[in-house]
Amino acid sequence: MSLFSRMSTIFKAKMNKLLDQAEDPQETLDYSYQRQLQLLQNVKRGLAEVVTSRKRLELQVVTLRENMSKLEEQAKEAVKAGREDLATLALGRKQEAQAQLTGLEEQIAGLQKEQEKLAATEARLRAKVETFRTQKEVIKAQYSAAEAQVKIGEAATGLSEEMADVGMAIDRARDKTEKMKARAAAIDELVATGTLEDTLERQDDIGAELRKISNSQRVNEELEQLKKEVGRE
Repeated sequence: MSLFSRMSTIFKAKMNKLLDQAEDPQETLDYSYQRQLQLLQNVKRGLAEVVTSRKRLELQVVTLRENMSKLEEQAKEAVKAGREDLATLALGRKQEAQAQLTGLEEQIAGLQKEQEKLAATEARLRAKVETFRTQKEVIKAQYSAAEAQVKIGEAATGLSEEMADVGMAIDRARDKTEKMKARAAAIDELVATGTLEDTLERQDDIGAELRKISNSQRVNEELEQLKKEVGRE
């Protein structure tokens, strides 16, 4: 595979992926349904035009037949009046009208067949559009339900992760609480057995003893000073 072919394949794959991500199935279904309705409307419009044309030709047929009857009466009157020339003229025009009538009847027959064909096409297309509409609504409902389930699942997953973090925080808090309770119990036990107080008292006795030594030294120093002063007297 050439480099260009590979790049083309990769580009198409990425474009398909982007289009797939951007496509909303519900919007696509609605758009397809609207397109089918438009096609159905076009067929109905064509059918209406065929019917209109047929009706117009049928009116012309009525007019021609009336004209042919009139020409036939005129030919009879001309014969009665001994005017074969006028009778011949009237009959000639009647033949021309008859030819036109035959052509119109053929056109009407063709339009009738076209009308029947379009009517059958319109009926089939209308049934297909109705079937598609039903399927579209079912698929849209299923898609909405699936989408809701996904959102609920995602929310539940996020909640599970959040609860897991909360659970870990609770465990840490419980562990710290247990350690604090153990420390408080140890202190209570030391206090109850007098160990903590003896330790404090020993610290106070040492301090008192050190103060006594310091006082004794100051007394001795003052005594020596007094002796010196008395001796000088």
